[in-house]
Amino acid sequence: MERFLVFVHLSLAIILLGCQQNVRSQAQLVSPESPAAANDSITLGRQTAITRAVETATPAIVSVNVIELQQIRYRDPIADFFQDPFFRQFLSERQSRIIERRVQNLGSGFVISPDGYIVTNQHVAGNASKVTVSLTDGQTLDAELIGADKATDLALLKISPDRPLDYLRFSESPEPIVGEWAIALGNPFGLFEAAAPSVTVGVVSATERDLGSKDGRIYHDMIQTDAAINRGNSGGPLINALGEVIGVNAAIYSESGGSVGLGFAVPAARAQRIISELRETGRVDRFYYTGISFVAVTAQIAEALDLEDTRGILIADVDSGSPAEEAGLLPYDLIVGLQDEPISNHDDYVARIFDFRPGDVITYHVLRDSRRMQLSLQIGRREG
Repeated sequence: MERFLVFVHLSLAIILLGCQQNVRSQAQLVSPESPAAANDSITLGRQTAITRAVETATPAIVSVNVIELQQIRYRDPIADFFQDPFFRQFLSERQSRIIERRVQNLGSGFVISPDGYIVTNQHVAGNASKVTVSLTDGQTLDAELIGADKATDLALLKISPDRPLDYLRFSESPEPIVGEWAIALGNPFGLFEAAAPSVTVGVVSATERDLGSKDGRIYHDMIQTDAAINRGNSGGPLINALGEVIGVNAAIYSESGGSVGLGFAVPAARAQRIISELRETGRVDRFYYTGISFVAVTAQIAEALDLEDTRGILIADVDSGSPAEEAGLLPYDLIVGLQDEPISNHDDYVARIFDFRPGDVITYHVLRDSRRMQLSLQIGRREG
């Protein structure tokens, strides 16, 4: 019995010793850190996916400075004081003439290759007589305009750096996720040329937004974001939390001229295709030919043809021997869709077909005598 009691006491002593050792170990783990270690811990905690994406993307952002020669028609105000035909004969040369002026434009862009190819907007650099690009390290280099596409508002520049440049990659995802982080980088209002870009953060508010056309530019299937985009941000990238380009900032909706949380970017997939064509040939091949003539569907036409509404475009004529005739399209067919995308009016049709090239085969969704049909058409080429 005494031996048993001795064993129990020894066992308790060992267990208690172990507990005390554990307590000491835990106390050592939670001991106060040095100020330097605490600062390092806080700094690490401040880093997020957004800060890492910005750190990766920043060296590839550029400011684009453009000088453009514009021709404008000038009317001499003196001529307005002499409305009498007798005086006009002496002032005819002064009444109206074309003058040329130099206009400076500012925007943003981003490097897409180590040898200096740069993406920006067509409305920034598409009509430039001289372009310079400022890098974040302070360098300013002359740039060559490789090509521009007004319809998609994209342009490609080339600089000749003395070293390989950091560059951005386009996202390979079909489209961004609505609600995911969206980060806009650029040089708003040209305030910070040859410096690190400004960063604004929001989310992808929506995809496939159609804004219609403006000045020959077709803004359809755009990415909408609430990341602040202002004048000067045009041509800069919209990136995700991985640092990948999901869009090229192109437009804002604003009554004041400043950001109200409605910014729009050209999706990465479309930008990649356009930029590849500009890089290879300097232009986008849109000399397509279908052989179709259209008329808008008015209320009177809809009533005459017993249509439910005015959505769609009506084929007025089909050229003999044209791709449209070979596809089986006929006058009075109502085109209501293209490649599974709805067509409500002529602007919709132009926006959709501009995504295709001569040789592509596309599906027309038509309504003929109240019957829905699908017809395949291979786009031809119109030389010129």
